[in-house]
Amino acid sequence: MVFAFLKSSLYLFVIFFLTEFSRSFVYSSLVPVYPYYLLFFNFPLTLHISINFLQQFNSISYRSSPCLQEEFKERCSQCAAVSWGLTDEGKYYCTSCHNVTERSQEVINTDLIPNAQIKALNRGLKKKNNSEKGWDWYVCEGFQNILCQQAEALKNLGIGPELKNDVLHNFWKRYLQKSKQAYCKDPVYTTGRKPTVLEDNLSHSDWASEPELLSDVSCPPFLESGAESQSDIHTRKPFPISRASQSETSVCSGSLDGVEYSQRKEKGIVKMTVPQTLAFCYLSLLWQREAITLSDLLRFVEEDHIPYINAFQHFPEQMKLYGRDRGIFGIESWPDYEDIYKKTIEVGTFLDLPRFPDITEDCYLHPNILCMKYLMEVNLPDEMHNLTCHVVKMTGMGEVDFLTFDPIAKMAKTVKYDVQAVAIIVVVLKLLFLLDDNLEWSLSNLAEKHNEKNKKDKPWFDFRKWYQIMKKAFDEKKQKWEEARAKYLWKSEKPLYYSFVDKPVAYKKREMVVNLQKQFSTLVDSTATAGKKSPSSFQFNWTEEDTDRTCFHGHSLQGVLKEKGQSLLTKNSLYWLSTQKFCRCYCTHVTTYEESNFSLSYQFILNLFSFLLRIKTSLLHEEVSLVEKKLFEKKYSVTKKKSRSKKARRH
Repeated sequence: MVFAFLKSSLYLFVIFFLTEFSRSFVYSSLVPVYPYYLLFFNFPLTLHISINFLQQFNSISYRSSPCLQEEFKERCSQCAAVSWGLTDEGKYYCTSCHNVTERSQEVINTDLIPNAQIKALNRGLKKKNNSEKGWDWYVCEGFQNILCQQAEALKNLGIGPELKNDVLHNFWKRYLQKSKQAYCKDPVYTTGRKPTVLEDNLSHSDWASEPELLSDVSCPPFLESGAESQSDIHTRKPFPISRASQSETSVCSGSLDGVEYSQRKEKGIVKMTVPQTLAFCYLSLLWQREAITLSDLLRFVEEDHIPYINAFQHFPEQMKLYGRDRGIFGIESWPDYEDIYKKTIEVGTFLDLPRFPDITEDCYLHPNILCMKYLMEVNLPDEMHNLTCHVVKMTGMGEVDFLTFDPIAKMAKTVKYDVQAVAIIVVVLKLLFLLDDNLEWSLSNLAEKHNEKNKKDKPWFDFRKWYQIMKKAFDEKKQKWEEARAKYLWKSEKPLYYSFVDKPVAYKKREMVVNLQKQFSTLVDSTATAGKKSPSSFQFNWTEEDTDRTCFHGHSLQGVLKEKGQSLLTKNSLYWLSTQKFCRCYCTHVTTYEESNFSLSYQFILNLFSFLLRIKTSLLHEEVSLVEKKLFEKKYSVTKKKSRSKKARRH
């Protein structure tokens, strides 16, 4: 009786072992082999029937799949078995040891696999075009993606999230509305097709299912006026992205409207470009009164802290760019200060924005604060700040109405806050040292003699010594900047091509370029290239603890000032105007700048500050002339009267 119990227990163990052993070989035909195993163990053939019953109960098919065996015959790297299944992501996995490989396969038609059980369902992807051309998308979606990248970069630089959620989102929404691309009753689509959006109940439309690139929040009061209807006010949804058929897709671009967008020239509509995205960012920073000037923004772009060059390579994988998209999103030049400044005013006027928040004395963009910042950066004495504040007060450049941007005004213009602050410093330097290649060196001799005799007292500011230290630091910094620009890789990691026929060639060329760059970098310099620099508001750092370079922040201006009662006057009583005569009002510029007409010290000052702001020297000279025109308004009015009297005598 004990023997019968042990024999039945052994039967059950063999059934369980063979059943579980057969599970690991899903596509191998092991059923005919079972009788031989049973005869080998001297078990009756009735046990084979029990195994077949268990197989049917567990619904396991032990026939091999011709499709999988023919396409993927490699042995498993873990157990050396040739038995593969598909995961729900379409990748091969070993049914013996469950090792998942990188190889994948999309099962399109299961009818080709006879008597095979589907072990996993593919989740599938979004709707694709034929020929693997990706999703259908519009050009404005690409710009929206770039704006989202730039907003996230500004957030990483320390800007609050409300700039993206509250300000930039609403500016972009207003642009889409004013250009009639979205958020209006009759949006204009170049393909002649409108997306199916239910106006009464937008929760059933595609808007609710699409991911939001810019967060959806309540708009400021200025968005509730004018062009926006009441139904649009309650609708806080992103741009509707609809999927078009292959026949509607542009054959010459990855986007639906790439060809027509590049040819569009509609009067009164500001056409969106990649430089326009920086104008949107600067408008948002200006609205929030953040501690970033336009020159800082462009410098962060240059240092790759803010996406601009090749920003398209961060698009989703299925947003294919080719053909006309190359000219729309491809940028091969650095942003220009004057160009972005004009685009900022153009966008602000087009959006019909109200008056921006006031620029008060406690705001970073006020000239008193910016002058202190740039005085510290160029290693000038702190005592000069009192003089710059005095010039700001005399010229009226610190008034709220003068500094605040008002796009709906008759003459809409915003102040170049950083350029204006630097121009005020240049004017103060001219008031103190004249900058005529003569007086500044004479005053330097006096300061040098005084410092040698009175080493324990507070040193006088020595212009010659300051010039020598700043010249060396400026030349080193400029050389590194020029080398970095020369080494900059304009080609993106994601190559652009005109058509899918050119795609293999474009990727092959890109691969060859990368290989050549690696080889040349190995030959030229074996040291590893330095990584991206951390962002900073200052390009020059000066401290008292630095023994290699003199810090002039604590030096005195007694050598160039004299007391008269309770006030201080400059020892220099002379001054020369940067511009004797301004151009007429219909001219495109205020004044002209030729280096040969000015002293070397004045040229150095302009070149130094122009490098800090990444602007043209002529632009800074023009701003200096405007500050002088406000400071010496009586002088200019007298010269105008004299010129008029001379003309009257001639007649």
